[in-house]
Amino acid sequence: MGDPLRSGIIGAGFIGSVHAQAVRAAGGVVAAVADVTPEAAAAAAVRMGALAAAASADELIESADVDVVHICTPNHLHAVLAFKAISAGKAVICEKPLATTVADAEDVLALARQKGVVTGVPFVYRYYQNVREARMRVQRGDVGQLWVMHGSYLQDWLSSSADINWRVDATLGGSSRAFGDIGVHWCDVVEFVSGHRIARLSAQIKTAIASRQASTQVTTEDLATVQFQTSEGAIGSLVVSQVSPGRKNRLWFSIDGAEQSIAFDQEQPETLWVGSRAGATVVPRGITPMPSASPLLTPLPPGHPQGYQDCFNAFVGDVYAAVQGEAVDGLPAFADGLRAARITRAVLDSAEQGQWVDVPEDWS
Repeated sequence: MGDPLRSGIIGAGFIGSVHAQAVRAAGGVVAAVADVTPEAAAAAAVRMGALAAAASADELIESADVDVVHICTPNHLHAVLAFKAISAGKAVICEKPLATTVADAEDVLALARQKGVVTGVPFVYRYYQNVREARMRVQRGDVGQLWVMHGSYLQDWLSSSADINWRVDATLGGSSRAFGDIGVHWCDVVEFVSGHRIARLSAQIKTAIASRQASTQVTTEDLATVQFQTSEGAIGSLVVSQVSPGRKNRLWFSIDGAEQSIAFDQEQPETLWVGSRAGATVVPRGITPMPSASPLLTPLPPGHPQGYQDCFNAFVGDVYAAVQGEAVDGLPAFADGLRAARITRAVLDSAEQGQWVDVPEDWS
């Protein structure tokens, strides 16, 4: 084991604090934090347990005391900060979206590959142990030929006209909100579990609340529905909402095949539902041995609930292991961030054109 990796976190909101906890859980050190002003950074350094406050994002990126840069800012800054961090030779964890345009996401990925730096995008729902269980069951053939994938990602934190956040502003959050913020998580985890790729889609979007606090006019969507076809011949559907009262963070999917259906609910992550013609079973987390799995996926024995922060800790632990030269299975990186940008663009194009559109192929 070498010296602990030193992290710099740009952006000190909710998700920045989640990153800070994950850094420490991975054995790293929060060396510096940067925020909108030096004063805000100083306060955040105390709150987040950082060794220092940086006067600016640029100062943090250029610091010799930072090995890994965590980008936790509003979306419009992601690509420009990622460019700077990669150019400085740093490993980078960038919150999604990797960029607010496909072109910028392509450019960021190309530079990361050119420089050979380790990257990560926090598609952390991959790190629930029962998501890995579902993936393992699909891979070994339990589910059979996959026919349909369906589900939803529902929240309610923007369900009132009094609710406001920087994400509502398209200049800060990008041209897609509900789908670009949470719909991409559903697509990532379902593609990860199934091994299929969404190839074509037809989408509708809706702005349910067109005017918010202080008469803010809203141009991004509160809701999206998507039908899709996969590269392997399955079909599917997805409902995305940030205005569904009572739904706090319900990411739910079902993958149905010739032999079984398998379903996961992020708000009930300790169980996996497995159905067949003979009956249905609720499988507790950890009941199936997964000898090849990273110990980061199983930090707690069965009966001790695994939560979102545990998943985030495992994700950052995998990024740091990759930085230190270890092989990591299933690490979501900048290529997955580009994938999300392409699907988001396809959703917006389909909704605007009122027709099916293709999702471009992945890069090799």
